[in-house]
Amino acid sequence: MIQVNNVTLKFGKRTLFEDVNIKFTPGNCYGLIGANGSGKSTFLKILSGEIDTTHGEVIIDKGERLAVLRQNHYEYDEERVIDTVIMGNSRLYAIMKEKEELYSHTEFTDEDGMRLGELEAEFMELNGWEAESEAAELLNNLGVEVDLHYLQMKELPNNKKVKVLLAQALFGNPDILLLDEPTNNLDIEAINWLEEFLINFNNTVIVVSHDRHFLNKVCTHIADIDYSKIKLYIGNYDFWYESSQLALKQMKEQNKKKEEKIKELQSFIARFSANASKSKQATSRKKMLDKIVLDEIVPSSRKYPFIDFKPERETGKEVLTVKNISKTIDGKKVLNNVSFIMQKGDKIAFVGTNNIAKTALFRILMGEDMPDSGTVEWGKTVKCSYMPQDNAEYFNKDQDITEWMGNYYHVDDVTVLRGFLGRMLFSGEEVFKKVGVLSGGEKARCMLSKIMLEAGNVIILDEPTNHLDLESITSLNNGLMKFNGELLFSSHDHQFVQTTANRIIELTDDGLIDRMTDYDTYLEEKMKRENK
Repeated sequence: MIQVNNVTLKFGKRTLFEDVNIKFTPGNCYGLIGANGSGKSTFLKILSGEIDTTHGEVIIDKGERLAVLRQNHYEYDEERVIDTVIMGNSRLYAIMKEKEELYSHTEFTDEDGMRLGELEAEFMELNGWEAESEAAELLNNLGVEVDLHYLQMKELPNNKKVKVLLAQALFGNPDILLLDEPTNNLDIEAINWLEEFLINFNNTVIVVSHDRHFLNKVCTHIADIDYSKIKLYIGNYDFWYESSQLALKQMKEQNKKKEEKIKELQSFIARFSANASKSKQATSRKKMLDKIVLDEIVPSSRKYPFIDFKPERETGKEVLTVKNISKTIDGKKVLNNVSFIMQKGDKIAFVGTNNIAKTALFRILMGEDMPDSGTVEWGKTVKCSYMPQDNAEYFNKDQDITEWMGNYYHVDDVTVLRGFLGRMLFSGEEVFKKVGVLSGGEKARCMLSKIMLEAGNVIILDEPTNHLDLESITSLNNGLMKFNGELLFSSHDHQFVQTTANRIIELTDDGLIDRMTDYDTYLEEKMKRENK
């Protein structure tokens, strides 16, 4: 169990948390949610002891081991993959290294023997003899192949390093597990396995994630950060959202009835306060009026950007024809004879484990790269807008947000532009921030603003939910569901794909699998095919 008592954290004049009291108990998975900047990752660092509190304390039951998902992919570059996982249990790994050092002695003393006896006993208690096989099993389940287990971490691509660090956090059955965005850069198979792992995990889990489907699958509770406090709700993310909206609605309706009663009394007092025969009645009504107190409705600090894609014109019958596209990158063929025709009304989600392939295809479709072979033919009425996964080249200019947005906003009215920026959550002095120093989420909102202003009838999005908070993801999700145009996109956000796409194309080493269906149905069909 981990208990937070009266925790306050201040940075200068800013109070991030104030008198937070909360208890996290075994057998439960807590989804930690809150607006960008509310302190989700900081709170996990407080729990792990990485950040000291200004006031208050965090208490962990004696003897319990806490594990954290590390974010620095380069921290273990000189270590073997298998060792990096075992390091998740620091005490066990220290024992293994000390044993190794003692056994290497050419002259073995009595002290060495006694120490080895102590270490071997503790090693057995910690299930040390099974450590390497457990680490290997975790790696295999997450999609890190056996031939990679004894390489150094620096030899792995980043998407594999992420999986190794996740395996490190899960290793050795920790009593408390802190996970900050564990599904980032994971493929669907790894996410599915992690969901099942956490559902069956009997200890305490506290997780920060922008993946609504993931939170719905694994969470038993939601811990909501708002106004420097943390409030605990039973249930998953959807249950929290619906119940919080319902409570707000009920409070508003209750206040509306009170407001109507106040108006009625005020009207009576105004009419009869000057009438001698009614003055006693008016006085009593005045006393009633004074007793009516409206419940304070504190609106959430969460803000939802206004995302609405409106094409200037519809596409014609011919949208996109892709014939026999192949592409090799760094000696590896990532696209193999890919062909498909995009029809009017299609919203296509591109899925598959090879993220490089999806990005390569989108770049070819946009003319930013050339295929080794094959052709791309766009319809004459198509106006295409694109949001790449790596948007750095768009922000290497010495411009503030207003100037940058002006490149795409062809209305000579700063007031109108400022209004648009406000709806995308850039207000006040923020509009004068230089684009080069924007956060990942701010850059993503800029790119979505650009797409809205371009008013294209076909949109291509490469992992658009990366860097966005839950509120922005929800707004983007809703905007694309309403979008009256054609869409090609990739995303690891299950709910985003399920609610947006009406066609699924999986890119494989041998070509593609193309289905006119929703995502959940596609995954069911895929599981049946693979289990035959």
